[in-house]
Amino acid sequence: MFEKILIANRGEIACRVIKSARKRGIKTVAVYSDADRYALHVRMADEAVQIGPSPSTQSYLMTERLIQACLDTGAQAVHPGYGFLSENSDFCESLTAAGIAFIGPKTRAIEAMGDKITSKQLADEAGVNTIPGFSDVLRDSEHAVEIANKLGYPVMLKATAGGGGKGMRVASNDAECRDGFERASNEARSSFGDDRMFVEKFIEEPRHIEIQVIADSHGNVVHLFERECSLQRRHQKVIEEAPSPFLDEDTRKQMGAHAVALARAEDYQSAGTVEIIVDKQRNFYFLEMNTRLQVEHPVTELITGVDLVELMIRVADGEKLPVTQADLSINGWAIESRVYAEDPFRNFLPSTGRLVYYRPPEEDAHVRVDTGVFEGGEVSMYYDPMIAKLITYGADRKEAISHMCSALDRFLIRGVSSNLSFLSALMVHPRFVAGDMSTNMIGEEYPDGFHPADTPHQDPTIMISVAVFMVRRYRDRAARIEGQVHGDERCVPADWVVVMNDEHYPATVVPASGGYDVEFEGKSIAVRSEWEFGEYIFQGTINGKEVFVQVERDQQIYRLFHGGSQADVFVVTPRAAELLQYMPVKAPPDMSKYLLSPMPGLLVSLAVKEGDKVNAGEELAVLEAMKMENTLLAERDGVVARINYEPGVNLAVDDKIMEFE
Repeated sequence: MFEKILIANRGEIACRVIKSARKRGIKTVAVYSDADRYALHVRMADEAVQIGPSPSTQSYLMTERLIQACLDTGAQAVHPGYGFLSENSDFCESLTAAGIAFIGPKTRAIEAMGDKITSKQLADEAGVNTIPGFSDVLRDSEHAVEIANKLGYPVMLKATAGGGGKGMRVASNDAECRDGFERASNEARSSFGDDRMFVEKFIEEPRHIEIQVIADSHGNVVHLFERECSLQRRHQKVIEEAPSPFLDEDTRKQMGAHAVALARAEDYQSAGTVEIIVDKQRNFYFLEMNTRLQVEHPVTELITGVDLVELMIRVADGEKLPVTQADLSINGWAIESRVYAEDPFRNFLPSTGRLVYYRPPEEDAHVRVDTGVFEGGEVSMYYDPMIAKLITYGADRKEAISHMCSALDRFLIRGVSSNLSFLSALMVHPRFVAGDMSTNMIGEEYPDGFHPADTPHQDPTIMISVAVFMVRRYRDRAARIEGQVHGDERCVPADWVVVMNDEHYPATVVPASGGYDVEFEGKSIAVRSEWEFGEYIFQGTINGKEVFVQVERDQQIYRLFHGGSQADVFVVTPRAAELLQYMPVKAPPDMSKYLLSPMPGLLVSLAVKEGDKVNAGEELAVLEAMKMENTLLAERDGVVARINYEPGVNLAVDDKIMEFE
């Protein structure tokens, strides 16, 4: 057994590998860039080695430095995690040459199956259904347009290397194809050091389902059933679950058999994932094989009871798989939500900064949190925006969803924006609840982005009751302050008005044992809680049912979050509510003559210069943050009067990039 391994990665996956290594009594070595000097994986590992500056191209992608770190620390093997060098055959060969084991497949399999073009050719040879396309490298954007016209739009442009939704674009016409080729190849070059692209027909209304396999060096191969990964935004998975609510048992068996056969044909060793596109009729097509651990592997672990990271380590050390296909079965249901540092109310733009508060829900038999950050830590602009993976488990899908809804409500993040509200909204969306999904669902349901109004609260009573509870609790506390004039003590009224979404909701609040009783619209609501002013999460019961509501306060305004809904609530006396109609509304400043930076990031390029006339929809600039490029377009016709920044500058939110006449 290995005595010490190095983890050639960062963030939550590095922390995840450390946990499994510890269970086996294996010491671990972390590597880190300048930006990750104080990262959680560095703190968790037995040793840590600095390997370069913050950009991944100068640190986590530097093969020589990683190998030297192994030699300096005596690490006998390397676990690559996912992303970075996890599917880099040159890295695998270099490790082998240095006498260091690679905790992953052999070089030949990485080259054959890790490359999307080669793997598709091999699948064709093996008789596996594949998506029609051009199974060779595109020369340039014009070549992409030529092939796309032969296939017929829409098409999918894809990088041959990497994954995670990077280096992918859907194109519906020649212009989108040219632009998509440039953007996707740039992303692939930045993320994986490989800008090769290919193109294939885009299957409309598809479901994305994948089969987990693992194999040893003794000829044993098993599959661990499927994961449904159809909920995606911009080709990036958002929510995954296992098993799939769509597959029947016959289709499940066929897909598993195909995945195992493909692995056997390549003499595959280690964990791998066969990704498959499934249409409405359950016809399935081989998409690609990822020769690495997947981000969403925890849902498979929870329904099978198998530690995939541990098995990868044991297989790499020459052990036989301790399980056979007959030993494996589906037990229960698991769902994973990817928690990102991004603002869902600003078109999911990345958010960077310090985690002022970071308190995930407590782990138990139903809740698991895989994370790579900590309270007080920093979310950097240099890497993937993932904060954590929240995984819940239940006896069936309904129970797993219920646990996820509760866990999301209890997940506290402050200091950076997060997509928690969006994840909660997806959990209660009728299509998701019914299992009626495709990879297009998010785009179809939220074509103009995600807004608070998109998820009206299923029961506004909860928001109203919690709001009046908090105000009454605060006023009662203030009324108890010592030193008041005798005979003129403060008296807290029972009648209040909740102002929410410009609507007025009269409510009566009276003290009761353990909380307050609220009278609202003819209903009596028992609100019980130990909540105190200043706490960010209201935990209590409403008519005996446990609820968790997140709270932000700005003077007299309470912003409440629950079940994917967000509401700004103002609680006033009835008289004050009458007078609100006479209060003037301050208009926001007119910023229409500026191009503002919508996020923190690197200004990659400018498409215009001072004096240029621009038309609405025309490209103005490109920003890059967290390895994703974002194109900024002109909102209206105009003339560029002034440019304030040059390419290569790091911008903050709302920096004025340029001014128009």
